[in-house]
Amino acid sequence: MTADMAEKWGLNPAQFWLRGEHAAEPVRYDEATGMWNVYGHPEIHEIFSDPAAFSSNTQRLVPEMADMGFSEGNLINMDPPDHTKLRRLITHAFTPKVVAGLEPRIAELTNELLDATAGRDRLELVADLAYPLPVIVIAELLGVPASDRDLFKKWVDGMLSQTKQFSVAKDAAEQLKDSEYVIDQARQLTEYIEGHVKERRRNPREDLLSKLVLAEVDGERLTDGEAAMFGMILLIAGHITTTLLLGNTVLCLDQHPEQLAAVRADRSRVPTAIEESLRYFSPFAALGRATMTDVELGGVRIPADRLVMCWVAAANRDPRTFAAPDAYDSTRDPNPHVAFGRGIHFCAGAPLARLEGRVALNILLDRLPGLRTIPDDPPAFVPSPNMTGVNRLPLAV
Repeated sequence: MTADMAEKWGLNPAQFWLRGEHAAEPVRYDEATGMWNVYGHPEIHEIFSDPAAFSSNTQRLVPEMADMGFSEGNLINMDPPDHTKLRRLITHAFTPKVVAGLEPRIAELTNELLDATAGRDRLELVADLAYPLPVIVIAELLGVPASDRDLFKKWVDGMLSQTKQFSVAKDAAEQLKDSEYVIDQARQLTEYIEGHVKERRRNPREDLLSKLVLAEVDGERLTDGEAAMFGMILLIAGHITTTLLLGNTVLCLDQHPEQLAAVRADRSRVPTAIEESLRYFSPFAALGRATMTDVELGGVRIPADRLVMCWVAAANRDPRTFAAPDAYDSTRDPNPHVAFGRGIHFCAGAPLARLEGRVALNILLDRLPGLRTIPDDPPAFVPSPNMTGVNRLPLAV
């Protein structure tokens, strides 16, 4: 986010400093939150490549949050060897062959969703396409009704509604009170998935949820809670990244008309335009880690058992790695952004998100040549401080 773009849409540029400004130091302690913030690209690269020193199990340092019941089967917060075992289940589900085979269905859904907007002089990109497209795809893979997507949206929007930055310096009871609504929405979604898990125990089908229920790890099957948490993560991660990726890419191209024209004329530039939007507006702006030992990072000593916030969005604007980091360049190559993470926690759904983005953007460019933002109806952004992207993008067609 640049200051002129924020001003254009009536936003406070200070809210988006992580998207457009660079911290003076790549590693810095924040007394207000009691956490270490990491902003540098090579430093975050190091963190993601060393799970032995920087654990994903941040909940061990916040036991109050761990006791809320969202630890069982939570792949995001796991370290090896447990992570390695469960990760294999996703790897088998998202092989290159499986993902490539989804392209016709993605194109079919994109055209159907755009057909539903025919005759209108405007569309709302997120509600009309960027949200339903990936939700339907991942719901069909899991085997849950895609027709329930309004329910999914309610729960996930609720989970992303927290506008306060997490702080270990804050009283635990107060922290939990701030998160009550978010936790309740997550619990409702988990219970919904668990209901389908129990049904698959009785009547397995040819879907991903049945495979999770029937899968064995070290000779034991996942519990209902583990399978439900696993399914919830897949449902959430399987659509949020694509929703933000597609909306952010359209917004970036709209704000750079000369690049939009070049991409429209040469579709080989669509993938690099998407990668640049991932760098420029990184969907998951921050990810947490916990130090296992005393570590030195960026010339700074961080003690053991400390929470570290990895500001991916800032790292993807690090001038030490990216030339002209605040410029959107749809031809940027190489583009070593870390928007999908790195190492053992690299986003397993990245190939699917990239495919959905490429197919949908090409069809949008084919069918709606006059697509543009509306000056008196600005976009709205996800309120979570740890995410970057539009959750509403009105467009004139």
